[in-house]
Amino acid sequence: MRMLACLALTALAAGCATPAERAVQLEHEMEQMIQQYGPACEKLGYKNGSDPWRDCILRLDEKDNARIHRAYPPYGVRYRGLPY
Repeated sequence: MRMLACLALTALAAGCATPAERAVQLEHEMEQMIQQYGPACEKLGYKNGSDPWRDCILRLDEKDNARIHRAYPPYGVRYRGLPY
């Protein structure tokens, strides 16, 4: 029993990301957002690399995420207006 507890604890600790690993993951996610939404924000008139341009990227990503979560709510969650 004690061995099983040690193995479970080791597996749990191995699955956790360190702060450095999490920072790398977030940096990668931000690079993907810049590639996806950066050109659209430039077409909207924002200068590449400016704070409003970065804000535009974050707002477009947030808008897409909201659309996805409205279309596919978590299992068992019902939203007004969706047929269940």
